[in-house]
Order: sequence, then structure tokens, then C-alpha cells
Amino acid sequence: MNVRKIETKRGARVRVFEAGSGAPLVFLHGAGGLFADNPFLDQLAQRYRVFAPEFPAYGESTGEELLDDMLDFTLHGWDVVQALGLEKPCLVGHSMGGMIAAEMACLAPNDLAKLVLVAPAGLWVPERPIPDIFSFLPHEFAHYLFHDRAQGEALLTGGLDMKNVEAMAEFYIANSKRLSMAGKILFPIPNRQLAKRLYRLTAPTLLVWGASDILIPPVYAERWKAKIPHASLVMIDKAGHMPPYEQPEAFVSAVAKFLG
Repeated sequence: MNVRKIETKRGARVRVFEAGSGAPLVFLHGAGGLFADNPFLDQLAQRYRVFAPEFPAYGESTGEELLDDMLDFTLHGWDVVQALGLEKPCLVGHSMGGMIAAEMACLAPNDLAKLVLVAPAGLWVPERPIPDIFSFLPHEFAHYLFHDRAQGEALLTGGLDMKNVEAMAEFYIANSKRLSMAGKILFPIPNRQLAKRLYRLTAPTLLVWGASDILIPPVYAERWKAKIPHASLVMIDKAGHMPPYEQPEAFVSAVAKFLG
């Protein structure tokens, strides 16, 4: 994918990956950020004009001091859309990015075409509390995020040699930086009362969930579907919390069928 940097009106400098042609699609990543390889984005770019911005503190994007709460993240999302010169894009958000995309759709319901939420954070079921990702030890992430733990560990480390102390230290420092940013809206629990605002969400919505998700289990899919009566739901087999990465073909197929 091509890479460029844009600057929002508020002063955040954002690295954006982009490719393809056709209707604009903006992908908002989760708390872990984008990986070195994101094959599902390449596949989506065969059908749409794909834009994948990185939030401040992720990759080469800066401006983390400008974002303090959920409203800041939401407005930042629309600031990025504006800086890209897009009108009524489709929004696709994964996990934390799904939470932000849903907030964007509630804040400006007429400014997007369609909405895809991939295992989004943002709701809270007291009987099934979401595990605290900020308490995880490094070796626990793959267990909670992936159906296939071995594949997950390889994706999370980008193929780094686990015996290379300097490389691993750099990885964990970068990961701490990302989680520090995500913590502004996810810590101590990922609940910023989004449920009270979902009545404003009018865009056609697709929910995509991994059938093996143990981080945000499928019971949350049903809660989202109940809160957005016009939403449809697709469950993806052999996928945990990361269906775009574990089952990219099935994920892209579901999204393409919905977006048209």
C-alpha cells in the first residue's frame, strides 16, 4: 500500500496507508495497531479505495497529547476523514477502532455511507466482563486474541527473533506506547456509555465476530445487534478477536457482500 502523512486541523500528524480505487473505505485499527502485513487491506483495496490511518502514538503518527477522552478520539476520526478529502465514506472499525467508528456514526449519522464493526469494544455486559488487557503479561495476548495461538504469536511479534533482546525490547516499548494511548478510552474498562448514544446510529451496519472470540465474546455481538435493530451479524469460524487477520478471505467476503 502507499503511505502518506496528513495533518488534521487540530495539529495531529497522521500516517495513512492507502490503495485501490472506487468507493472510499476508512479502516480504524484496534488497540494493537496495524501489523507489518495486513493482507485483508490489500484484498479490500481490490474493490474499494482503502484508507487505513494510524491513531496518534501508533506507527509514525503523532499528536497523542491532543486526545484525552472519547470525544477527542471521535472528533479526531472525523478530522482525519476531512483531511483526506472524503465524503460519506464507509467506516470499518476493529475492536477499539470499532468503538470509535460507532461513536463517529452516532455523532454525525449522515456523514457516512455504511458502517462495519468488527468485534467492537464499547458495550458492557456485567455477567460477561471483558478481560483487562492492561493486566496481560506479554505471552497472554495471543491466547486472548487468536483462535490459533501460534499464528497469533507470529503476527504479534512480526516474526521477531524472541532471543534478540534488543529487538524484543524495542517491540515491547512500542507496545507500551500504544497501550498507553488506548488506555485513555479503554482503561479501566472499555465502557464510555456508548450504549446511550446508539439510538442516533442510522447507517446500515454490519457486525462481524469471530466465533472463538474470548476477549469480547459473542454474547456482545447479540447485545450490539439488540441495540442496533437494523444491524446484521456475520460470525466467522476459526477466528478469535482478530478475524481480519485469521480469516482474511472470509472477512473480506462478508464486508464486500454488505458494502456491495
